[in-house]
Amino acid sequence: MSQIPHPPIASREEWRKVRLQILEHEKELTRQKDKVSAERRRLPMVPIDKDYSFEGPEGKVSLVDLFQGLPQLIVYHFMFDPEWEDGCPGCTSFVNAQGKDTELKERSTRFILISRAPLPKLQKYAAKMGWDMPWYSSFGSDFNYDFNATHDRSHAGSEFLYIDHSNGEKKGTEEHGLSVFFLLDGKAYHVYSTFARGVENLTDSYALLDVTPYGRQEDWEDSPEGWPQNPTYG
Repeated sequence: MSQIPHPPIASREEWRKVRLQILEHEKELTRQKDKVSAERRRLPMVPIDKDYSFEGPEGKVSLVDLFQGLPQLIVYHFMFDPEWEDGCPGCTSFVNAQGKDTELKERSTRFILISRAPLPKLQKYAAKMGWDMPWYSSFGSDFNYDFNATHDRSHAGSEFLYIDHSNGEKKGTEEHGLSVFFLLDGKAYHVYSTFARGVENLTDSYALLDVTPYGRQEDWEDSPEGWPQNPTYG
């Protein structure tokens, strides 16, 4: 028999006993995940009073412009220091794992990338990777600093909307993460941010919708009264 590492060998009855134990743990995990998602849908939101400027294919745009008229905006903080010639390999893997954004758009949500490197570098790297995902540069803006995506705490003018996710680990200048914003009456609000391992499972539309105020917008969800909801299989 091969000596490569492998799971223990058991009878079908032994396998079924252990599998049912794990199934119960999986169900517990799903219930806990749904509970946390319901809590996220009840997070308050903070008005954004600072003017941020970004550069994209359409030129200079504001944070409000990034919504393109939709109420929810998900921003992936893609690590790309202005001095780098290529993007972060981990962030690259994250973007490669993303599917089409059809589900998000159908639920009035836009997903974009924002990095601190100048736009020409982002466009060159996107072309190299074959991406057409919306990608904006925050170069020269406080955005990365204010939303925990760059850790230069000496940056002048920053609001330091900072939460330490390091657990005591030494961190570099750039941080990958994800932030959610909401648009109400023409004004942008910050709702949610997560970093490090909090991002690693957000690689499909349902997982991304779970971190937005409206969630998946399906009638089984525990959402506040008045939230948009439709039948799951309607």
